[in-house]
Amino acid sequence: MSQKSNVRRAKYAAEQEKKAKKVVKGIIWTLVGLTIAYMIWTFTQS
Repeated sequence: MSQKSNVRRAKYAAEQEKKAKKVVKGIIWTLVGLTIAYMIWTFTQS
């Protein structure tokens, strides 16, 4: 019983870690996109 719950907990932790990595990746790509858009906007203003 205890071993089963440990396996389940480990699986859940791995799943949460995967989701967190996906969120961080999304945030980073959003920042990259906004940076590129800002650079283009800056160059078109001058």
